[in-house]
Amino acid sequence: MSCKVLYGKPVSEHIKSELKLKIDELSDSGIIPKLSVILIGDNPASKIYVNSKHKTFINMNCKSEIHNLDKNVSEDEVVKLIDTLNNNPDVHGILIQLPAPPHLNEENIIRAINPLKDVDGLHPMNLGKLFQGKPSFIPCTPYGCLKILEYYEIETVSKNIVIIGRSNLVGKPLFGLLSQKFQIGNATVTLCHSRTKNIEFFTKEADIIIAAVGVPKLVKSNMIKDNCILIDVGINRIDDDSKKGYHIVGDIDFDSVQKKASAVTPVPGGVGVMTVTMLLYNTVNSIKV
Repeated sequence: MSCKVLYGKPVSEHIKSELKLKIDELSDSGIIPKLSVILIGDNPASKIYVNSKHKTFINMNCKSEIHNLDKNVSEDEVVKLIDTLNNNPDVHGILIQLPAPPHLNEENIIRAINPLKDVDGLHPMNLGKLFQGKPSFIPCTPYGCLKILEYYEIETVSKNIVIIGRSNLVGKPLFGLLSQKFQIGNATVTLCHSRTKNIEFFTKEADIIIAAVGVPKLVKSNMIKDNCILIDVGINRIDDDSKKGYHIVGDIDFDSVQKKASAVTPVPGGVGVMTVTMLLYNTVNSIKV
C-alpha cells in the first residue's frame, strides 16, 4: 500500500501567495498588517517560536513587534500593555506567547485582548462563536489542520474522525470545527483523551485520526484500520546522541502507520509549518477596509 505524505509547506506557500495579493492591496492603501507579540520571561522554546513568527511576518512585508517582559512581571502590568495595544489602531493582531509564568492567570490575560485583535483565536468570545458556527478567529493550529485537509482534498463529510487530545488550543476547537456544517466538517467526531479507556476501540473505526496529545509515537499501525488518514499535531523532543542532542517526533509512529495508512503528515514538516501561516492569515484578514 502506498502512503501519501501530507507536507505542510505546499499548503503554506499556496496560502501565502493568496495573502500576498491582499497585503499588496492594503499597502497601496497605506495599511501594513501588524502583529504585536507579548513574550513573558526567557523560555528558550518560546523565543524560538516568537522569532519564527516575527521572521514570517517580516518576509511577507508585514510588521511584527515583540514585547519581551520580565518573568516576574505582574498581571496588572501585562493587562495594561494589552490595553495600550487594544487602543492602537496600527496594531491589528495581539498574541500572548504561551505558556505564561505560573504566577500569571492565562485566562485573565487572554480575556484582556480585544476579541477583534485576538488572532490566536483563544478569547472566550471567539471560541464561543466557533462552537456556534459563527464567523470568528479560528485558533491557528486547528485552522492549519483544516487547511491541510482542504488542500489535499480529503473528504470529511460523514466520516468518522477521532481526535486524541482535549486541549483548549487544539483538541476542543477541532472537535467544534469538524462537527459544524462547514465544507471541511459535517463529520462524526469522537474526542479521546488521557482518561479514555481502550482508545484503540475508537481509533480502529476512524477514517481520520488527528493526534494532539503530546505523547511520542502514541498511534501505531495496530491501532488504525486500512486506508486511515492521520494528521499529527504532536511535537515531542527526544534526547539522543546526535550533535544536536535531540530529535523531534510526533504523536504518531510515522514509520509504523505507513504500512496501513493512506496518508499521514510528517513531523517536522507537517502541521507545524501551518501554525504560523494561519497566524499571518488571521492577522491580514482582521483588517476590514
